[in-house]
Amino acid sequence: MTPRDVSTPDKYDLFIQKIDQFQSLVEKKTELQNTIAQIQKEFAERISPVENELSVVIKKLDQNLSKLESAKQATSSSGAYTKYGRGQLGEAIKDLLRSNPEKAFKPKEIADALNTKGTNVSLWFNKYGLTDNEIDRIPSGTGGKRFVYKIK
Repeated sequence: MTPRDVSTPDKYDLFIQKIDQFQSLVEKKTELQNTIAQIQKEFAERISPVENELSVVIKKLDQNLSKLESAKQATSSSGAYTKYGRGQLGEAIKDLLRSNPEKAFKPKEIADALNTKGTNVSLWFNKYGLTDNEIDRIPSGTGGKRFVYKIK
């Protein structure tokens, strides 16, 4: 056996140094993660009241906006069309025609009287008005492609 110098590190010493270095990095990583978690917790605690206040303000804005919009629709009928539910447009058209039995209406005139779009009225006549027994469809204009409508 040859005598060795005890002061030089052997493979075991080198291994232990690497483990110590690895362990110190793991400890540093854990320390940083804890710091980040603490900062995030502090941030959440600070921002939570501000977020709550913002949500209350947004709810109040939504409430005020809906009040303003409903008031605007009630006072101004120009620009905003009346929307009819399923079956309501046909009843509204028939009521208008019944109230003026001597007059024949163009779809545009009906739409203006009901404050809705002329295309809605024309579509209703093309889909449902053709088979309705209460309404007369009278050709008008050249080629018979246009019609006026009258109650029977």
